[in-house]
Amino acid sequence: MARLLLAAIPKILEKSETARHFTSRTKTTTMNRPVVAIMRPDMHLDSSIELARSRGFDVIAAPMIELESHCDDRFDGFVERVLAHESDIVVFTSANGIAFTLQKIRDVSGFISALNMMCVVAIGSKTKKALEKQGITVSMMPDSFSSEGIAEMLGETDGKIPQVIEVVRSAHGDPALIASLSGRVAVTVHETVVYRLVLPDDGRQQRLIEETLAGRIDAFAFTSAMTVHNFMKVARSMEGESGVVDMLNERIVAAIGPPTAGTLQQYGVKVQVVPERFIFKDMIDALETCV
Repeated sequence: MARLLLAAIPKILEKSETARHFTSRTKTTTMNRPVVAIMRPDMHLDSSIELARSRGFDVIAAPMIELESHCDDRFDGFVERVLAHESDIVVFTSANGIAFTLQKIRDVSGFISALNMMCVVAIGSKTKKALEKQGITVSMMPDSFSSEGIAEMLGETDGKIPQVIEVVRSAHGDPALIASLSGRVAVTVHETVVYRLVLPDDGRQQRLIEETLAGRIDAFAFTSAMTVHNFMKVARSMEGESGVVDMLNERIVAAIGPPTAGTLQQYGVKVQVVPERFIFKDMIDALETCV
């Protein structure tokens, strides 16, 4: 079940006919279906819209983030350590991180073989499936699908044995994970960034803000802290941030996890729903019971 929160945090769910077209609907549609705003990247919109509609929602969809490949100056060292079997644990914090990692590597089969000789950690079930699809064996996965869950799980291992931990993720990952792992005795942590999150600008973002201000959205599903920042950035560019915050506080707002909820609270938005498992499907299921 989802946790119902009384603390402040905003909500957003997107609405669209397809992942590439914004279609406005209101609660006066056939069967009086509630409208949810979904702001996931284009690559995930079609499946997200289908899921929300299967739960009885109409959808307004506009991506507030897009993924862009990135290779920092630490990536080559990461690959070299893995191939030389100098790393003990490799942590993947998203399915996207796996794809962006492998596309940068020349000897993919050799890299995968090396990974299978060490401990590979997946942040959650989706990441685990993506790793296994590539033939990579997952050794550990936290009960709580989050950076905090990874830190807690790895904190239970024997801290007396020297370990080299690799963390592969986006440029906007939770800094608490690195801080927690680095604070352990006999642990060396290396972080490499393989992709960035950027704000798309194709008109759908502005139309989502307009629909929000017009009161045509009943529920909002925020899937990352960066989605929240970009949503507010677009609203600010339209001189509508305060109005958006007021409207969010009159609707049902869902955050996929505590970091996203905390970001919403920073903007003065109340969050009513945080799923027990930090995945999109569970967030939509939780919203279904609240709208």
